[in-house]
Amino acid sequence: MGQRRSFFRNLEGQLIENEKMETTVARAKALRPKLEELMTLAKKQNLGSLRLLLAKLPKVAAFKIYYELAKRYENRAGGYLRIIKESKSRKRDGAEMAIIEFI
Repeated sequence: MGQRRSFFRNLEGQLIENEKMETTVARAKALRPKLEELMTLAKKQNLGSLRLLLAKLPKVAAFKIYYELAKRYENRAGGYLRIIKESKSRKRDGAEMAIIEFI
């Protein structure tokens, strides 16, 4: 597995477990479509979708999105995540920061 895919897999897992995360705007924008797709997959509630989630996410995150979050958003057609840009930037490199969270 490539470094970028592994990094985003870990980010996805952390966001699902904590339901809120502070990261850079670029990472948040790259993370949102992937998680929206995973949530749509989890809402199907069949064995195939659970196995795909287990293949794409850490085990704890896969079970949480399948058993908890999918039930919370079963009547929602999309737009499960929100990105809120913060006015502060990271001190080291000046990257714009944002909070990404489940609605």
